[in-house]
Amino acid sequence: MYTAGTAFLEALKEAGVSYIFANLGSDHPAIVESVAEGKASARGFPAMLTCPNEMVALSAAHGYAQVTGQAQAVIVHVECGTQALGGAVHNALRGRVPVLIFAGATPYTQEGELKGSRNEWIQWIQDIADQRGIVRNYVKFDYEFRTGRNIKQVTHRAMQLARSEPKGPVYLVGAREVMEEDVTPVAIDMAEWPAIAPLPLRANDAGELAQALNGAKRPLVVTSAVGRNPAAVGELVKLCHRLGIAVLEQSPVSMNYPAEDSLYMGNRWSEPYQEPVLAEADVVLVLDSDAPWVPSVSKPSAGAKIFHIDVDPLKLDIPLWYFKAQRVFQADCATALTQVNAALDGMTVDAGKVKERQAHYGKMHDALAAQWLKREQPNGAMITPEYFTACLRKHIDDKTIILSETITNYPTIANHLRPSRPGSYFLSGGSSLGWHGGAAIGAKLAHPDKTVIALSGDGSYMFSVPSSVHWMARKYETPFLQVIYNNGGWRSPKMSTLAVHPDGYASRANAIGVEFDPAPDHAAIAAAAGGAFARKLERPEEVEAAIAEALRVVREEKRCAVLDVRVPHL
Repeated sequence: MYTAGTAFLEALKEAGVSYIFANLGSDHPAIVESVAEGKASARGFPAMLTCPNEMVALSAAHGYAQVTGQAQAVIVHVECGTQALGGAVHNALRGRVPVLIFAGATPYTQEGELKGSRNEWIQWIQDIADQRGIVRNYVKFDYEFRTGRNIKQVTHRAMQLARSEPKGPVYLVGAREVMEEDVTPVAIDMAEWPAIAPLPLRANDAGELAQALNGAKRPLVVTSAVGRNPAAVGELVKLCHRLGIAVLEQSPVSMNYPAEDSLYMGNRWSEPYQEPVLAEADVVLVLDSDAPWVPSVSKPSAGAKIFHIDVDPLKLDIPLWYFKAQRVFQADCATALTQVNAALDGMTVDAGKVKERQAHYGKMHDALAAQWLKREQPNGAMITPEYFTACLRKHIDDKTIILSETITNYPTIANHLRPSRPGSYFLSGGSSLGWHGGAAIGAKLAHPDKTVIALSGDGSYMFSVPSSVHWMARKYETPFLQVIYNNGGWRSPKMSTLAVHPDGYASRANAIGVEFDPAPDHAAIAAAAGGAFARKLERPEEVEAAIAEALRVVREEKRCAVLDVRVPHL
């Protein structure tokens, strides 16, 4: 037996896929049969994990790829399962995460003409005109298998595109008749299917950037995601220390620069004030950022020289996008920073100017650090997000991975957890809530020896489908610590409304439709679905012992722990 379904699974194995996160349906008999045959014949296909929810499946593949750089696969059921992927496809696109999504398609014969022909009533109501169109705005590539004879080649082309910068999801469709075809095995040489090589700067461009940064009075780097490639962080630190360049993070989605470093100027999100360090900069280098500032409230001075390096500097899939820059470079930031550092080797650097910049930015950093420390102190009988995060920071070691989906507490986590190791801290990269639970499973599968901690708000926790997440975590032995910063509702839409209507009716209303009253028992959901350790925290004196016990459960008992932390109500 060697069918198109077998060839597809074999292609995934060849492409380095370890896990298929699957939500199977009536369109997958060929896949199910090929998996069973593969076990019997020891073909060594990727492990297939049962995912009761499609968004959890894609989020798990997302998390695995984030911490390893290796694309994984997701299988869903026709157009229904494709739609159920929901915002996870948006997150994969905006997070530049390589993942292959395969969906079946309703059979295209109905009288038994071919093996796999329609034999269930649902196959008529699942037939739509353009199934691929559901996700076309969110994937790099979509295609339908038309024959099993080239299924491997098409799969490897899809994976090649997914792994090439800017990385992202790809979507393949195959009807039952195609997947059931008997085919002849095809030998694939994976050396012939590489992702595109990292794009460098031209030598003259690297020299120009080095010269501009070297000659600046107040040079500044702005980045959101340069740390997606951990190798870029070391080159950035080296460059900043050589020249005394400050670093400001705008909506960071990874660990981009050590927060304890004296040249670190903090992180911005959508705060309604002008950022001082951005206003005073005379040379700004933007590295891997989809939105380096919010021009209506904070931007560089009119006279600042702006340079932009990105693997996707024009953001072709974002219709309204323009940020002015003197020079724009399409390049891999790790490669480009190495080149700029090399260009500096042949230049004279004024040590006095560097020392002055370092002293200037050092004072600003110290002032920030003092503010952070002040906010970490207990505040009466309430657990503040800042206090809890500072307590959690004491338990973070070199074998900890942090996933944050805390939304209005994003700045709190960055400021008070202060991640310092490349590849240890991640956000989804997108804006659709519910990523963190599945991502924690994926991260733990990738690194079973590490402690995975998922931080969320109570709103994003419910979006994550915790019943599915914690069932999977128990079944596949991927324990993690879940912390819920529970403020009793969706704070983000409330803040957005007040920003536009500060003195409107909503500002005076007691309830505006974003409150979770009565409060759900969040931790109990995880306990019921996955046997998780569950604890609700309401007072500061409970925090230290609860964190220690929760981590003991995760590390020693190998089961999930959920801390429902009651922070000030929205």
